Amino acid sequence: MKRRTFIKLAAITPVAAAALNPMNLAKGQIPPGGRPARGGFPPRDQGPTEYVPTGPGIQVRFLGTGGADWRGPAENGELRRHASILADGKVLFDYTATSADMIPEGVHPQVIFYTHSHNDHYEPKPALELGIRRVYLSETWLERATRDFQRAAEQTGMPMPEIIPLKLGQTVEQDGIKVTPLPANHASNHVDEETFIYLIEKDSTRLLYATDTGGLTARATGYAGIGQFSFERKFLTGIIMEATMGVGYKEDQRIFSHSSVDQVASTVRVLSESRKYLPVEGQKVYITHLSKTAHTGSQEEIERSLPAPLSCAYDGLEVLFR
Repeated sequence: MKRRTFIKLAAITPVAAAALNPMNLAKGQIPPGGRPARGGFPPRDQGPTEYVPTGPGIQVRFLGTGGADWRGPAENGELRRHASILADGKVLFDYTATSADMIPEGVHPQVIFYTHSHNDHYEPKPALELGIRRVYLSETWLERATRDFQRAAEQTGMPMPEIIPLKLGQTVEQDGIKVTPLPANHASNHVDEETFIYLIEKDSTRLLYATDTGGLTARATGYAGIGQFSFERKFLTGIIMEATMGVGYKEDQRIFSHSSVDQVASTVRVLSESRKYLPVEGQKVYITHLSKTAHTGSQEEIERSLPAPLSCAYDGLEVLFR
């Protein structure tokens, strides 16, 4: 081969090989004729501009909206139970004894997804007393959780539930709802424990339940299809996100594992502007897991302080997410 011909082929081979290989294109490699949009997304004018829901949506009841420091009413009389939600009256996300009075009469959920093992989210004994028969949690603390539930079963006389380990990004379907664990920016007292936030889906509804977490990680947004490096374009239709530290919080160690109101508002703006959050008209973004020391006002005062479309969830609030 002549030297001139070899140089020409060498110059084009890396790009040409990626462009002509369909397997590489499926992985988001450079297509013939140019580069993909920043972050791997198609140009904005090719993305969806509105969302038309299909299906009935997901009914969410907030059983608790407080952080770990809520051990009783505040000085102003406000009370927030530990953060927990009930989806479609069937599937729990976290649960402690503080929320027992928030379960509607005649409703008997038997399934729970845990975000992590902090005791303001995880209490085996009350879960068994409620009638839980199936438990989902990260595979990283399966053995420890099994021991905890075995002790609780012996104490209560209730049957041992089925405990199912989850991997990051593994979607499971339960009672008509698809649930995918995403990595949280949080940590428990156990160094090997993976903490979760959850993507909850039903028909076209894609609801993000993000507590406890310091913002959204690149891996979490990637798994959900809404991140900078997600090649497949998807979007959320509902958001529930923790705002432990409130507005104008005093900076402390919680900044590494929890979010503030400002951080939630910024996250929503970025997702909205990039069309990765497309709610139905009038849909609000709900903040939860409020710290007792950072949110010192009443429910009404907190609500008035929030920028649109943020709204402050409260214990017993019911919201239909489409």
